Parts: sequence; C-alpha cells; structure tokens
Amino acid sequence: MKVYALIGPSGTGKSYKALTLASEKGIEYIIDDGLFIKRNKIVAGVSAKKEPTRIAAVRRALFMDEEHAKQVKEAINLVMPDSILILGTSMKMIDKIIKHLELPPVHEVIRIEDVSTSQEIRLARKYRHEQGKHVIPVPTFEIRKDFSGYFIDPLKIFRIAGKDKRLEAVEKTVVRPTYSYMGRFYIADTAIEAIAAYNAQRVEGVVRVLNTSLTSRDDGLIIYIDVAVKYGYKIHVVLEEVQSAVAKDVDILTGINVIAVNVTARSLVV
Repeated sequence: MKVYALIGPSGTGKSYKALTLASEKGIEYIIDDGLFIKRNKIVAGVSAKKEPTRIAAVRRALFMDEEHAKQVKEAINLVMPDSILILGTSMKMIDKIIKHLELPPVHEVIRIEDVSTSQEIRLARKYRHEQGKHVIPVPTFEIRKDFSGYFIDPLKIFRIAGKDKRLEAVEKTVVRPTYSYMGRFYIADTAIEAIAAYNAQRVEGVVRVLNTSLTSRDDGLIIYIDVAVKYGYKIHVVLEEVQSAVAKDVDILTGINVIAVNVTARSLVV
C-alpha cells in the first residue's frame, strides 16, 4: 500500500483539491477530517466537521478515539487499497494519523502549493475566515442526513480528464461546521412550523392549515400537517403537492434534512 500525503495549512483548499489530485495519481481512497472516502462515497468514519468544538474536531481528525480508529482500520483492511491519500496540516499530523490507523510510512509528500496557485489558496483562506466555509470531498446526498441543520451547499466542478480529454463532473459539499468561529445558529420549532404552514396554505385546494407539529431526530425532521381541503379537488393530489412544497422550502431555508412530511386531510370544505 502506497501512502500519499497532501499537506497545507488549515483553510488552504486541501479538501477542494483532493479528488482532482487523487484522480491524477490513480489513488482510489482518501482520508480527510476523520472520513475514509472512496471516490465520491464515504466508506467509514465520522467527520470532524460535526464536532461541537475545535479541539474535539482535531481529535476526531487524528483518529484519537479508539472506536473511531478501529472502525476505519477495519474498513481499510477489508478493501486493502493499493494507495491512500491522507490530508493534513503538517507531517506531524500525517504521522499521527498513520500511527493510529497502523498504515505504512508515507511514500510521497505533496504540498498544497504544488497543486494550487497562490490565488486559489488566497481565495480558499478568504472563504474560510470570512464565511467559515469548509469543503467535504463527497456529494451532498452522501452527507445530508449526517449534517442536518448545518449550512450545506453542493459544489459541482467540471474538468477535462484523461488522455481522451473527456469532460468529467466532480461533486463536493460546502458546510459550515458547529465549531465555526462565525458563531452558532439556532432555528426554533415554531419557525419551521410557520414555514411549513405558509407553504401548505399556498397550495391550490387547501382552504386552511389546521395544525402543524414536528418530531426531531439526529438525522433530521419529520413534519406533520393537518389541512382542510376544498370540495371538488382530488385530495391525494393536493396532499402530495403540500408534501413537495413543504419539504423543498424547509430544506432550502434551514438546511435541515427533512425525513418525511406527513399530511392529513382532516376536513372537507364545501
């Protein structure tokens, strides 16, 4: 197994460049911020971006938690990759990750300055310090349920790849972690219920919204809505439109993963 290291200070765009670098060098697997990733899929691990404090995030990224390290080690041993790219802020950090995951010594060290221009690094630092944004090198659908309630944006990059110059799309995800120095945010249940009620009321065929409630889980929300439907409309069509409108708007406005929207027609208004 060949171990490659991509090194650069925090906020210089390592995660942004990781997939492109791995593709160029024929590396299938990446270790980044506590995650073991194959191409665009999380194989094992827990993201450091989910931790409540910066110190906890560092410990998670270094695999200092025994159970976390064990889970990733077992996943690595199961697939036995030919090569792995490890992202870190320094060789000291890379060495600690290698020690905790019992990996071979580094075969090649790549510095962020070797794969990014000074302008790209400055831009990455600007986004990190001014907006608290971090990149995770997997598509949004892969992490949506795990990052419910964070600010999440998909990032799709198109590039020319291979000798045949084919157009390739790479999707990554931009998040703002809990431990961000931009401060915490809190969304009250009543605010989400108001968004749900507003969108339900706008659907043609709904006379009024009778009740809204929520069930919160670690992986997102279940929303319950009771409505009065106008006579003459197909009830199941109206309820499906309410489901779609509510799920879409709550997702866009809050970043919270919507597990289900359960809509019930409680009355019929003539």
